[in-house]
Amino acid sequence: MDLIKRGTVEIIPEEELVQKLEKSLKENKPLKIKLGCDPTRPDLHLGHSVVLRKLAQFQSLGHQAILIIGDFTGMIGDPSGRNSSRPPLSFEEARANGQSYFEQASKILDREKTKIVHNSEWLGKMTFEDVIKLSSKYTVARMLERDDFTKRLKNGIPISMHEILYPLAQAMDSVAIESDVELGGTDQKFNLLVGRDIQREFGISPQVILTMPLLVGTDGVEKMSKSYDNYIGINDSPKDIYGRTLSIPDNLIYTYFELATDISNSELNKIKNDLENPNVNPRDIKRALARKLVEMYHSKQDAIDAENEFDNIFVKKGLPDEIPEISFENQNEIEILDLIVKVGFAPSKGEARRLLVQGGVSIDGEKISDIKATIKLNKDLILKVGKRNFIKVIGNK
Repeated sequence: MDLIKRGTVEIIPEEELVQKLEKSLKENKPLKIKLGCDPTRPDLHLGHSVVLRKLAQFQSLGHQAILIIGDFTGMIGDPSGRNSSRPPLSFEEARANGQSYFEQASKILDREKTKIVHNSEWLGKMTFEDVIKLSSKYTVARMLERDDFTKRLKNGIPISMHEILYPLAQAMDSVAIESDVELGGTDQKFNLLVGRDIQREFGISPQVILTMPLLVGTDGVEKMSKSYDNYIGINDSPKDIYGRTLSIPDNLIYTYFELATDISNSELNKIKNDLENPNVNPRDIKRALARKLVEMYHSKQDAIDAENEFDNIFVKKGLPDEIPEISFENQNEIEILDLIVKVGFAPSKGEARRLLVQGGVSIDGEKISDIKATIKLNKDLILKVGKRNFIKVIGNK
């Protein structure tokens, strides 16, 4: 229970989980631990890793981890705490994203011991009569207790019927596999509880709910999300994981160690004490966190190399060991905004202008401030945009 409760927000109800664990030990029968995977975005970040790491902990205790790829529910769309409906996916998109999800999740889970199922296997077989019977097991009043539905009703934002069916569809996943425990973020609490109620309606022992916190992103404000550009991706390069980790606020260091790493509780206590010690520089602890994260998703040597490269660029004011190159044949000059867009450091001239105005653009170490500047291409030069984007432009000599 010490391992299971680490970083957990709620266990509903905790006494039932204890009973299920005791029964599991007595009968030598592993519990079925369910995690529903949203295939909307195929790229995972540390925010996703929080609940995946909890699932891996159950695996380490000998229980059966079951990943449910929501290829059918992905075609419905679910707001999940947003103030608007999430766009539905095609079946092909949901399947492809689900496979990508599993490949990345395998960096955390034991691939061989993880059971993968797609909820189209049972939801796709339901008739309209089945849907009506399922709908009769839950009231509209209870469904509208969901926080995001309540907010949207209050603000006059429409709620489509298919969104109301989503929690029932997710609940049928729990019925289909007869899950003992379901994991999810705090934003999924309502849906998880619906699953517990619907299992009971089908005569199945209700699952225990375990919710995990939503990891705050590198900006220190919003939850980690690609939409907010405050994420650290599981598939990011070592230098990006290292650099982005060092950009988090000091008050998140302990949280990241607790939720996003697999260090022991004794190590975690030491970090907590060090952070409270005025003689210890939080920067040093943050560097240890950055190394740990790189090591987890790449290797120990990659962590060392990423730190050395970071120090070379930002501490010694040097350049990366390897810089990509580009050339513009038959061109003697180019406007700075066009250059930033063409090398891929900004999606548009408007975004390039924003980066330049904010002081994030330099050539050969000299900051460029004129948005109308024209760059001569008669010699090699190093363009730097932002903190980590470097490219060598080969001159036309």
